[in-house]
Amino acid sequence: MAPRHTHIVGAGVAGLAAALQLALSDEKVTLYEAAPFAGGRCRSFYDRELGHRIDNGNHLVLSGNVAIRDYLHLSQATETMGGPGKPLFPFMDMKSGERWNVHMNKGPLPFWLLDKKRRVPGATWRDYLSAFKVMTARGDDRVGQRLNLDSTFYKRFWEPLVIGALNTEAEIASAPMLATIMGQTFLAGGEACIPLIPKVGLSETFVQPTLNVLRQAGVDVKYNQRLRAMAVDGNAVRQLDFNGTVVDIAPDDWVVFALPAWVVQNLLPDVQLPNDFRSIINAHFRVDGVQDPVGFAGVVNGLAEWVFAREGVASVTISCAERYGEYPVRDMVPYIWKDVARLYDLDPDRVPPHRIFKEKYATFAATPEQNLRRPAAYVGWKNLALAGEWTATGLPTTIESAIRSGFKAAQLVLRWTAGQAAA
Repeated sequence: MAPRHTHIVGAGVAGLAAALQLALSDEKVTLYEAAPFAGGRCRSFYDRELGHRIDNGNHLVLSGNVAIRDYLHLSQATETMGGPGKPLFPFMDMKSGERWNVHMNKGPLPFWLLDKKRRVPGATWRDYLSAFKVMTARGDDRVGQRLNLDSTFYKRFWEPLVIGALNTEAEIASAPMLATIMGQTFLAGGEACIPLIPKVGLSETFVQPTLNVLRQAGVDVKYNQRLRAMAVDGNAVRQLDFNGTVVDIAPDDWVVFALPAWVVQNLLPDVQLPNDFRSIINAHFRVDGVQDPVGFAGVVNGLAEWVFAREGVASVTISCAERYGEYPVRDMVPYIWKDVARLYDLDPDRVPPHRIFKEKYATFAATPEQNLRRPAAYVGWKNLALAGEWTATGLPTTIESAIRSGFKAAQLVLRWTAGQAAA
């Protein structure tokens, strides 16, 4: 009997994670990708306009992201990550000009809250007790119901976390989803909050090492393969049609859809999936000579929110871009640059070479309603699993969530016995 063959459609991080776990479990795997490259929304590329290699988005990884750590270990890419080596988060308030560091101690007990130099300026240790209001959230509680959105402490501590992690307006964002993030990082102690930053780029950390391991394991990676249709028999996938090239799915084979939610919705119209999304703006500036000992900084009361500085480039993230309406992103460049220039003491009136992108469907809206629409890896089909940060991982759209979803899909395939899923 021929060995079981798993066909993974989509070579973003979720698809790569599923392929990695299956391949290292001696499963036969083929990976299909519509684009001419892998990585999806987590990749690097050379930009001619900047004359520099950049990431297509910024991602702040923390040491408490256990799925990422497992993924990097399996792909032999652990050493590609750098960072400050301690739980340190620099900030600057563009309105007041104040700079500060949120500097946690590594142990589980938050002794750092007793040192005002390690806290948000003007805050007392009692302000941080608002975390318990988040951690006790249930069901459809919103962040706006649990926190005082008008307080200075919210603006300086909570907002960078809420908007950056959930990419959704705080008034409607899911408080339990924020609680999940807090439980795995902030409330787990400083040892879980050490920032990890790719030394070179996202592709060099999350994509290329994994592709190397997959090829060594015999995985066939096929690019420019856009899935147009599928043929089914009852609740089983029997054929996949890639631009007219039909792939037959044997009775014991599996299919994993690691695709954007809206693509899967077209393929599986009867399955409930997230259908409300939020955008992110990423701006990259050529800034030779900038030295940032930490590698990133949070911005308060500015247009920029998080700024990542790598040799030759400062990259800015602006989450939940719907807040700025239909304002043309090109017209935002001078205002974003003023924040970057002030952060690094550069000339605010001399905008350097730059690139700006708006990812319209960057994440699903992290609301209670959308969270209820997230499916499990197993949706009742005999040989089909779903993977993607939009599946039911308990986390918002993050690399950690994408990897967890890929691992879940792979585990579903591996645990399938006697035609029954251990979902």
